[in-house]
Amino acid sequence: MRTKNIYLIGLSFFVVLILSVVWMFVARPAPLEVPIAGGVDGSGGLLLTGPAVVGRCEGTDEFAKSESGPLEIPPERASVLLGDSLLTESAESSPVEMACELIYQGKFDAADKLIEHQLSLGSGPIGAEQPGQDAQPRSALSELAQIVQEYKDISRERQSAREAAYKEQLSELEKLRAETDANDVNDVIAGDVNDIVAALSVIAKASEFADQTKKEQLLSDAFVKEIVQKAIDKSAEFEVKGKWLEAYANCYSWLQAIDPNNEAYSDYGRRLLDKATIAAAFQDSPCETREERFRGVKEGIFVRAINFLSLDYVTVIDYGQMATKAIERCKLLAEVLDPRFSILGEDQELRIENQGSAWSAALVALLDEVKSASGEPTKFSKQKFIDVFEKVLKINEATIDLPGPVLIIQFAEAALSTLDPYTVIVWPRQMQDFEKMMTSKFTGIGIEISKQKGLLTVASLLLDTPAFNSGLLDAGDVIEMVDGVETKDMTLTCAVHKITGPAGTKVTLTARRPSGDKNIEDKVFDITLTRAKIIVPTIRGWQRTEAGKWLYMIDDGSKIGYVRIYNSFSERTAADLEKVLLELEAERLRGLILDLRFNSGGLLDSAVAISDKFLKEGLIVSTQPGVRRKPVYKPAHRRKTHPNYPLVILINSSSASASEIVAGALADKAHKRAVLVGTRTHGKGSVQGVTGYPGGGAQLKYTMAYYHLPSGQRVENQDAMKKQNRKDWGVGPDIEVELRTVELRKMIDVQRDNDVLVKADHVSVGAELKKHTIEETLAADPQLAVGLLVVKSKLIETQNAESKI
Repeated sequence: MRTKNIYLIGLSFFVVLILSVVWMFVARPAPLEVPIAGGVDGSGGLLLTGPAVVGRCEGTDEFAKSESGPLEIPPERASVLLGDSLLTESAESSPVEMACELIYQGKFDAADKLIEHQLSLGSGPIGAEQPGQDAQPRSALSELAQIVQEYKDISRERQSAREAAYKEQLSELEKLRAETDANDVNDVIAGDVNDIVAALSVIAKASEFADQTKKEQLLSDAFVKEIVQKAIDKSAEFEVKGKWLEAYANCYSWLQAIDPNNEAYSDYGRRLLDKATIAAAFQDSPCETREERFRGVKEGIFVRAINFLSLDYVTVIDYGQMATKAIERCKLLAEVLDPRFSILGEDQELRIENQGSAWSAALVALLDEVKSASGEPTKFSKQKFIDVFEKVLKINEATIDLPGPVLIIQFAEAALSTLDPYTVIVWPRQMQDFEKMMTSKFTGIGIEISKQKGLLTVASLLLDTPAFNSGLLDAGDVIEMVDGVETKDMTLTCAVHKITGPAGTKVTLTARRPSGDKNIEDKVFDITLTRAKIIVPTIRGWQRTEAGKWLYMIDDGSKIGYVRIYNSFSERTAADLEKVLLELEAERLRGLILDLRFNSGGLLDSAVAISDKFLKEGLIVSTQPGVRRKPVYKPAHRRKTHPNYPLVILINSSSASASEIVAGALADKAHKRAVLVGTRTHGKGSVQGVTGYPGGGAQLKYTMAYYHLPSGQRVENQDAMKKQNRKDWGVGPDIEVELRTVELRKMIDVQRDNDVLVKADHVSVGAELKKHTIEETLAADPQLAVGLLVVKSKLIETQNAESKI
């Protein structure tokens, strides 16, 4: 079997960048958390990418949904037989309204049967034996029948593609099985990591395209089990050599993709990543040395942070759990820093070799002490937790004698992780980047960059920025060096850090422009640009013209607009959206699609302001702070509310925080202003605040409140719900449309093509840069296509209602 070039790709940078489709702004480093005025409401729900599932949205199998059986609906029992509690009053509703209501709930089969039944009778009330005299309802039902048919066509095409993809992967698996059986001597599955990854890739793809029954059959196959075991064995080999990242990237990340419900895979994969993170903390990078990384880290910063959290954290803190997790992380330190792995200097390694056993034994004894004292939360106080922290520092001094800042960071990170993923200390060295996120003020050169085939590449220019105005740098250029430092092994985060800087300062890039012709050498050139303040608009349309103007009207005939709130909710987002809405309304806008997919959060006030544009009155969101504190209510205002045109919001598992507030508020039963299409959101459900109380040049970002939708429902946290074996975190869609890996990748590729901005005289190299038509865009994006059908259904319903007035 031919060795595949998978192993070399993806190990040159961190695992979260494997097959990454995440674009990052040089002008704006993509934040994990986005600050808000009066409280930070960011998210950890970034688009995560992996070797098999590129940001796959969570949700149930859309294709498994089916409704069958004859539809007999006596007028007095229509709502009961339709099996929908929301239609309990619908016996008095018109057939058009009832069909639309079913469509808005994703019950297209039921809507189809209702429409077919009604058209066979005429346009009168359900159950009428004679057709009505008015032709308008019948015409509306016919139009709705076409909507339903288009949805069925989309579903049928997707199902067919899914089945074909499953068969293709099974065929690939059979080839692997045949090659292995045919040549035992050169059994590539026996140990070559490239081929183990290749086999795992096939299994992961087949698993994704399989239904539950086929998936169970696949995982029980003897050959598949053999490959899985080879992966586990190979992971163990990597671990023995201290290659934890390789063990995760080549083995456990795939195993998790193949069987995401396997807790053993998840737990072990998390442990591997913890070890890789610890090891990385001791390594220099092109952006900073390890000494620089730990500068300013002091014991008192963490102690003051704990004191603050004891008063202001949103819930009661379990200090015993914090201590347990922190000690376990410290035990991992000894494993990672084993002298065999040559992570530290000779003197330090010798001390660990001599004192490592004493360090581990002391931690085990301390851990037993904590567990015996923390049977009840009241028995393990804040002071006892701080005492444990100080004991760990003293044990360190008496045994392996690691640099204090290293131990403090690891202890603090592990302890705070038991609270939630969003409560963290921002250490002095991190403050510069954190302040950029807090103020939304960035200085750079105005390009979007990505890692393509391991190369730092300009994905797009930003309009009216130093890069765009230079006339030299262009989309597709490979940045080989930044101020003389090679970018080959540079992560995106590091590249962003190197390219950005204070306004007015200069940065020199060495770029290579591929010629696209083997006989013509690539053009290599240096360009020096002066950094400037960059404003990155968060409002985008469905396509950007060559002049940089966004197109927002996605269906000009029906006057349906499309607006994407890109990346985050900033201070400018609400104002920028207002301008676009007024522009669209001047063009006689009749319906709108608001795309919040992949939007990881941002300012709470921005989310409230955007929701307020579509609501005349009532509650938008309420936040509930910690114990004994009063909730805060954010109401809607009638002033400047936009017309009540149909509104659809697109969401997915990377829609988080502020995105969940907007989607949840507008779709809440208290308002029913929008229909949600896509998959369940990330499930963050909390608001963060920032304080400088820890001092020492550091800050603490902490969870200060939970938020509730207008009807009072709390937006549940994903991690908390998973611990209870529940799946109702975040905000669920009204119409679920789950995208498979291939579909998601295609959608993102088309969206990226439509987004890209190049210089005026751009010459395409290799793959032709192109803008996709609306038809091509919809074909590549089933969620958008279904959203458009819902808006059209709303328009049909509105027109039918107006005809009765």
